[in-house]
Amino acid sequence: MGHAPLNVSALRDRLHQLASREGITQWDLGASRSNSASVQVDRGEAKQLKASQRSSITVRVWNRDGLVGITSTSDLSDAGLEKALMGAHQASAFGNADDVPHFSPLAKAPTDPLDRPLKNSEGIQSLLKNLLEAEKELLSRHPAIETVPYNGLNEGSSERIYLNSDGALRQAQRTQASLYLFARAEEAGRKPRSGGAVRLALGSAELDLNGCIDEAAERTISHLNYKPIDTGRYLVCFTPEAFLDLIGSFSSMFNARAVLDGVSLSKADTIGQQLAVPFFNLIDNGLHPAHVGAMPFDGEGTPTRALRLIGDGRLESFLHSEATARAFGVQPTGHAGLGAKVSVGPDWFEVHRSEGATLPGDHLDHRTTSDSFVLIESLNALHAGVKASQGSFSLPFDGWLVNGGERISVEAATVAGDIRELLRSIVQIEADPIVTHEGVCPHVWVDGLAITGEA
Repeated sequence: MGHAPLNVSALRDRLHQLASREGITQWDLGASRSNSASVQVDRGEAKQLKASQRSSITVRVWNRDGLVGITSTSDLSDAGLEKALMGAHQASAFGNADDVPHFSPLAKAPTDPLDRPLKNSEGIQSLLKNLLEAEKELLSRHPAIETVPYNGLNEGSSERIYLNSDGALRQAQRTQASLYLFARAEEAGRKPRSGGAVRLALGSAELDLNGCIDEAAERTISHLNYKPIDTGRYLVCFTPEAFLDLIGSFSSMFNARAVLDGVSLSKADTIGQQLAVPFFNLIDNGLHPAHVGAMPFDGEGTPTRALRLIGDGRLESFLHSEATARAFGVQPTGHAGLGAKVSVGPDWFEVHRSEGATLPGDHLDHRTTSDSFVLIESLNALHAGVKASQGSFSLPFDGWLVNGGERISVEAATVAGDIRELLRSIVQIEADPIVTHEGVCPHVWVDGLAITGEA
């Protein structure tokens, strides 16, 4: 699919020649290229057809004083590379002496093999035909479903490269496809209700279209019979997607860059502290077999690996780039981007319970429990309602009040709390891990969460 892979050996040789001609002895280059085709539809008509190609190249040069300059380009011709090297070299005179990145010590370490066969593209006409059929099928599921206002079908390929003057040479390719369907239902005299679903795959032919339609229809229809909820404290069960969204919003807790910048709940000495209930485990596993977007190395060339962030409730690790790892005296973890200030971010979360642990809410199961509880399906307004550096959240949600197995959709309500209290108030992590489009997680139960009903 898309363009032929770059010849990285030839690219490295050209850079070596250009650099030595300019008297540059230390440099590196990170590049990512992608192309994608996407379609959106509206009531049986094509709404948007889009094909795009992107490439971004970052070149860093260290000068004789050890200061680094950085430049970005999208031009891989000899003239473009020479211009980028020269620009970075000139910029290095103004480099920040207090924050000098180095090469990752693991940039030449072996990477784990990734079993991600590249898939052929189906083409934009095939995408359009499939999405029109999916929209038509979803609209037919219930008379109240009038529109599918948010929808999209996308396929594409991408390539990542890292090389440096020390001999590091990394290259990886992947293909990926995604589908999302978000339906809106309206009944006379009632508020509009909505629900949606997402599917990812290595190629668009492998996407589970029917599963996506079924889930979007089921979620939308289940919210039609809604009622207000009383304000109070509730036993709450989070769906895997909702819990992963919440944890992801507070990922600065595990981010060494955020710790060093003073914008994280964690401090350097938080490692080893009890952060959650003793049966809670969180792993960042960018190599998980279900992670469609996996890459074998990060922006600095460090191999991707599974990293235990929380083990038996204790904070065990931070996510590191080369620079943060050096500051903490540890190895980089494979979570870095490459830029003027190297960013750090998570890949793919896995949540699971400790083996053999006795949980206070072991009898709780979202399918069979007779207890009264609130099932939170999805959290909204995460960017506005989360104060990550303070730990607090106040978020509108979609979900149901479940009583004796009967589900009644919650009309409008907000769940609020503190992430540290929430992690210490978990009473049950169900045994079945569920693969979602953003990680692996079972249903997670938390007791005593504050819910405000909106009349």
